[in-house]
Amino acid sequence: MLRKRLLLLAFAASIATLVLTASSAVAASGGIPGPPPGWTAHPPHHLRGNATSAPSGLSPAAVKAAYSFPAAATAGTGKTIAIVDAYDDPRAEADLATFSAKFGLPACTTANGCFKKTGQTGSSRVPRGNQGWALEISLDVQWAHAIAPGAHILLVEANSASFTDLMAAVDYAKTHAQYVSMSWGGSEFSGESAYDFHFQQTGVSFFVSSGDNGTPAEYPSASPKVVSVGGTTLHFDSNGAVTSETGWSGSGGGCSVYETANIAQSAFGQYAQAGCVGKRATPDVSLDADPASGVSVYDTYGYQGQKGWFQVGGTSASSPMWAARSAVAGATVDASYVYSSSIGYRDITSGNNGATCLVGYDLVTGRGSWLGATP
Repeated sequence: MLRKRLLLLAFAASIATLVLTASSAVAASGGIPGPPPGWTAHPPHHLRGNATSAPSGLSPAAVKAAYSFPAAATAGTGKTIAIVDAYDDPRAEADLATFSAKFGLPACTTANGCFKKTGQTGSSRVPRGNQGWALEISLDVQWAHAIAPGAHILLVEANSASFTDLMAAVDYAKTHAQYVSMSWGGSEFSGESAYDFHFQQTGVSFFVSSGDNGTPAEYPSASPKVVSVGGTTLHFDSNGAVTSETGWSGSGGGCSVYETANIAQSAFGQYAQAGCVGKRATPDVSLDADPASGVSVYDTYGYQGQKGWFQVGGTSASSPMWAARSAVAGATVDASYVYSSSIGYRDITSGNNGATCLVGYDLVTGRGSWLGATP
């Protein structure tokens, strides 16, 4: 009997703790329910093979050629791209220097004003290091610079992967950059729409990885205030020329459970074929993300006991590349821009992530990949 009473008391205490945690989260957010206790973001990057002493993934020149992106070393000049991630990569600037030198890109350093790293509210004090997130940071910083070598890079490091810390980092980033890339996400939750205001700032474009586990949709990718970026696979011939591009099986996508489609998306002629019936459909667009056609990333902080050159994929790669390509265009790239005729797309009609690629819009690759040197 005593043991039973002790178990009941322990159970009651655990319930009280959960209620207190949830109540605290609600109080901290001004009475708006937050994500479930323990909600943390995950960085959607994936590796192919082990680290090597020389690049094994795609080079900046190869990616630019695959999409006919501008190749000028000044592309993106006058713009700032903010990279929002969790924890610290102590080697971010040094590894970017090696990456830039290897591929003939302009130096991007603190000394020349191109690179800046801050804590989640702009402080010079950064969080503790984390090797998994450090590889994510290396990927994001290096490939934003690769596509827009003339742009400044602002790395904003959240104290943790918690919802509260990441949103604080977003709030700082959006007031100091024109383009914000977020290569992370987590499960959707009721009440998420109340947090969409974090992704609103006049003249600022927000890009979010759609996820790497196929359907269903994730948050904040599901926010109608962001451009959700899905993933593809690039296929090459023996000479390195692109033969085709297909939807990547891991590309996150689906119909949001809680968010309503924005007007630009719902009014788009091909939206109905996604079957979301008024709900937010993800992704909006796509770019290379399959680790099989992954990009080269240099990381010496160490990941799973390895250092050097990694071949990395995931929508972690496609989001910063979309942000950088938008910086090169110099436009505010939001839903209205994406669903207009301002961008030339390569329509991806083959592939499956739980949904199927279609002619036109679909839940694997959205409208497709940005193709062309203009705008």
